[in-house]
Amino acid sequence: MKTRLLALSTLTVALSLCAACGGQGNGNSAAPAAANETATDTVSETAGAETSPATESPSPGTSPGASPSASPFGAGCASFPASGRGSLTQLASEPVATALGSVPSLSTLASAVKKAGLVETLDSAQDITIFAPTNEAFDKLPKKKLNQTLSDRKALTTLLSYHVAKGRKTPTDLQSGKITTLQGTDLTVTGSGQNYKINDADVLCGDVPTRNATVYVIDKVLLPK
Repeated sequence: MKTRLLALSTLTVALSLCAACGGQGNGNSAAPAAANETATDTVSETAGAETSPATESPSPGTSPGASPSASPFGAGCASFPASGRGSLTQLASEPVATALGSVPSLSTLASAVKKAGLVETLDSAQDITIFAPTNEAFDKLPKKKLNQTLSDRKALTTLLSYHVAKGRKTPTDLQSGKITTLQGTDLTVTGSGQNYKINDADVLCGDVPTRNATVYVIDKVLLPK
């Protein structure tokens, strides 16, 4: 139980730092280091740290509402409903964990976020990027491994934090070649234009705005090394 609390605390602290940095956007290194240093804090202590930054005024063009520069791209964007629940228009008005839960093709990820107890944490974070594996991506994992991960909250939190980065990453940011995750290690990015790989996962639909995050839908689950 203690290790589960520490894992959740680490990600919560990292995300609270995202809220504190506000519109500073695309820095990659500060959150993981600070999160590791504060991993011994309790969840209740980090929840207090999260409350204060949330009272700051939002930066222009960020929360509430989507980044004005966001322009979804990729063949997978056509799979979103044209209007209503789960549409790109609706996602732009919702916080990210809530938004993920309204997309049928991302229901496994949404369920994992809920099992890890991270819905409120992600919804209240400010300016983050999530690399979101589809249901089919999760299905590619060995069933035994998937079930073990989904039933182990510490392992699940570690896995999910490897899919989250500080700042709203644009396609231009991806061209730097690496993205530092809240798990503390880097993702390797290759490609250009509207074709990108995150490690060995293809981006199916990228630069999708939600109220507090940018989402890149990918076709494989990213596994920490």
